Amino acid sequence: MAEPKKLEIKSEVKELYVNYIPEGYEEKLAAQDYKGTYVKIVGESAPGKKPLLVLHGGPGDTHAYLYDLALIADKYQRQVIFYDQIGCGKSWCEGMGEDFYNYDLWVNEYYAVKEALGLDDFHLFGNSWGGMLGMLCMMKDDSGVNSFVINSSPVLIQAWLDAANNLIKFLPLEMQNALAEAEATGNYDTIQARAAFDEYYKRHVTGFYEKDYPEHIAYAFSHVGECYMIMQGASEFVVTGKMRDWDIREGVKNIKVPCMALSGGDDEGSPAVVKMGVDLIPNCEWTLIPGAPHICSVTHPDESCEAVENFISRFE
Repeated sequence: MAEPKKLEIKSEVKELYVNYIPEGYEEKLAAQDYKGTYVKIVGESAPGKKPLLVLHGGPGDTHAYLYDLALIADKYQRQVIFYDQIGCGKSWCEGMGEDFYNYDLWVNEYYAVKEALGLDDFHLFGNSWGGMLGMLCMMKDDSGVNSFVINSSPVLIQAWLDAANNLIKFLPLEMQNALAEAEATGNYDTIQARAAFDEYYKRHVTGFYEKDYPEHIAYAFSHVGECYMIMQGASEFVVTGKMRDWDIREGVKNIKVPCMALSGGDDEGSPAVVKMGVDLIPNCEWTLIPGAPHICSVTHPDESCEAVENFISRFE
């Protein structure tokens, strides 16, 4: 694979904050200079093209790792809107306690961002947890959304874990053993465990070893919020947080917005995981990018942006 290039976006970028302050936490957030939900708007839409709102994963991974999607603004003259969900990146807060973090926190934030920006006619994209969040929102109130791209997001968390643990079996034996020991002891910082995680991430998540991360990927992974540990847990392979019972198989049957699943051939969100959602969401389409990992937009930006644009442009 070629060396990662520094991501350069030519379109104009605007930054702002949306006043999203969950009720009951006003003083706690004010005490740490929380500014609200950070929003980055890239480019302007050509006539007839609706903006694309992007939901990042984690929870808590920041918008930065998906910034290759800003190329849609450059290549297709479509405005792309990113935001850092509360608790990470430039929407940082900490020490909030476990009760603060729950699905409703981010669902309500989505509607707050939508209202503040006047988004009543747009397209939606969500990667990983972002796709899960998007599905929750589409099940609740899909007003204003013309189409939805679900990028490697499970409808059942156990299916995701089963697939991830199956992929571990293809790592060298010493790495399998290192990961098993880390899961058993809770110590993920040994040299062996870190090397095993790095190999797994290179193969199935980022497409790069940590030492080769593009700048925007490195930034995202260094600004993950405390919410990740509370919602997900310590690793990709065992969910110990609040997402451990995630199962929306019944709910997604009622999604009415035109949907397309997007995933990679080497994705930790394996075809079996993605197909489960495709089969349940009415008339859901599916684009598979050969050789792409979980964050397909960083290793295959042209193919990813083209797949997104080709789908959403049918629903203007």
